[in-house]
Amino acid sequence: MQQPYEPERPAPARVLVVDDDPTVAEVVAGYLDRAGYAVDRAADGPAALARAAAHRPDLVVLDLMLPGMDGLEVCRRMRATGPVPVIMLTARGDEDDRILGLEVGADDYVTKPFSPRELVLRVESVLRRTRPSAARAAVTPLSAAGLTVDPAARRATKNGTELALTLREFDLLAFLLRNPGRAYAREDLMREVWGWDFGDLSTVTVHVRRLRGKVEDDPARPRLIQTVWGVGYRFEPGGE
Repeated sequence: MQQPYEPERPAPARVLVVDDDPTVAEVVAGYLDRAGYAVDRAADGPAALARAAAHRPDLVVLDLMLPGMDGLEVCRRMRATGPVPVIMLTARGDEDDRILGLEVGADDYVTKPFSPRELVLRVESVLRRTRPSAARAAVTPLSAAGLTVDPAARRATKNGTELALTLREFDLLAFLLRNPGRAYAREDLMREVWGWDFGDLSTVTVHVRRLRGKVEDDPARPRLIQTVWGVGYRFEPGGE
């Protein structure tokens, strides 16, 4: 008797957990494993880079405070070999460290102590934006002011030259191109781009600054992503 056809299931997303605290690493890995992810673990920077080179992860959960090579350097080196989403783990109250993590390209961060369930939700949110979907594939490319964003290919260019954008920078640029001429408060951008109803608004500020550095001719005098004092930001294709 012929067996019914069963479509091939996609391979589970691979998550690399990097933390020198074995208890934290074990708890995080356990929750992610139960959520259906394939989990690798590393206790320091060199081991994390070796694991990533051997099996490229779909996402990295990376502790900022690692012995020897800190999380910032690990993030820089991983990003030098290709794009990979990173969720940084930081100590509560260390705002400067969180901003540094965002500056080197972390897509999200979670402060310790944290709920493992919250971390799993953050992982799901980031991966949902990076993995192809039928809805995204149906979206036509966006173009304005020499910028082109292709949501299906997750590719952005400026005057034909590809831009090296992080996950959130890409989503922020796509949202702005989709909504030109309208001013958005940082709270609005956090809700629309990050999917958060609350959070640290410096996350938005840092990403706008990083994005300006990649799309503006003169980031010190931005013409495309303009600051609307007392409100937030507005994308002006005409650059006036």
